[in-house]
This record gives sequence, C-alpha cells and structure tokens, in this order.
Amino acid sequence: MNTRILKNAEELGIAAAETAISLINENLEQKDHANIILATGASQFQVLQNLVQANIDWEKVTMFHLDEYIGMSATHPASFRKYLTDRFLKKIDFACKYHLINGENPDPQAECDRVGKIIGQHPIDVALIGIGENGHLAFNDPPADFETEDPYLVVQLDDACRQQQYGEGWFDSFDGVPSTAISMSIRQILKSRHLIVSVPDERKSEAVKNALKGEITNLCPASILRNHASCHLFLDTGSASKL
Repeated sequence: MNTRILKNAEELGIAAAETAISLINENLEQKDHANIILATGASQFQVLQNLVQANIDWEKVTMFHLDEYIGMSATHPASFRKYLTDRFLKKIDFACKYHLINGENPDPQAECDRVGKIIGQHPIDVALIGIGENGHLAFNDPPADFETEDPYLVVQLDDACRQQQYGEGWFDSFDGVPSTAISMSIRQILKSRHLIVSVPDERKSEAVKNALKGEITNLCPASILRNHASCHLFLDTGSASKL
C-alpha cells in the first residue's frame, strides 16, 4: 500500500485527484477507454472538485458508484445519485457514460442484479473510495462479507454508520437515516485495477489505525485493502494521528 500523509483535506484532495487523473489518462492511452468507480460523502468533496477540472476525455469513460440508500428519492439531499449528479456529472456536462444505482427500485435485489450485470461487463480500472468511521468500505459495515462474489448487495446499516451520516449533516435526525442500502461488495471493489482511497479528518483516525496496524478482519473491512496490489491511501494529519 502506498500511503501519503498530507497537511489537510484540501491538499489531500489535490494529491488524490492528481493520482486518479494520471491513472485514468494512462488507461485511456493504453486502451482508449476507462471504467471508474466514484464514492460520495464528505471525504470526496475536495477530490471530485479537482477531478472535474482535469483534462480527461470523459466521453471515453464509464462511471459506476458504490452505494445508494433503499427507498430514497434522487432529489433527497442525502441521495448519492444527487451527490454525483451535482458534484460530478453536471460539472463535466454529463459527458461520460454512467450507471447510477436506483434506490427507488421496488425490488432492491433486482436492482443489484441489474447494475451487477453491467459492471461485470466493465472491468474497473480506477476506483476512488473512502473509509468510514467504523472501518467500512462502501456500505459494507462490520462484520463485512469478504466472501460473496455478487457485485452488489442489499445491506443493513449499523448504528455507527448511520450516526456518521447524521453527524456529517446529511439528515435532520438519526432516526431519519435509512437502515438499508444497496452497496457494492468488498470483492467487487477489490477487483479494481487501482484504488484511490481518500480519508481526511481526525474522526477517521481510529479506523485508519485499525485498517493499517490491526489484523486483516471483516470487523474492520478496510483492513482488506492491505491485500490489494495497487492501493494508494491518502491521509491528512488528523486521520493519520493515531498511526
């Protein structure tokens, strides 16, 4: 794992985006197309802000994302479809191909199957992800399923995960945070050729310590990143404070 510690979230976002831009353009040079995964949440604000300013031929890029709440409208402030539409797709004039998870599908498993079939036809070159306060990857809360080959899963969100979403200001109350979601699976994330992992903020420091210094266990899902052949981890002084 290639780990870099930056001064603050702004510098982290620049560094993570620069690495992602380089890897995406490298893939475009090699095969004239790139498949990417984008994450959402507070950890990605600065990263996406820099990514959308890049000199990338977005028409040759296909984008997937990690997760979405079940039953949530795409107009809800916390919707990850809305997040990516506002912070990424609109900024690049919807130039890339994209496949968003429809959390409003009345049959969530059918939606998992739908997007799972599509991503199975698009091997991922570069995935931009984060780590949750409870050590989760996407919405794979501990104890995460390290074994399933299903690309997307219906998952239950634990209280620590829901508290993070409330604490970041996405919801008016803890009870307002959904308890179920569709999430990309751990094994699907790890199939990505390159991982760009952005983890700012001191509130993530315990998860970072467990991921890097503890045993590799599904009780800290992010610890599995140490097994990936090309994982680029970006921390700031806060998130790295317990290392």
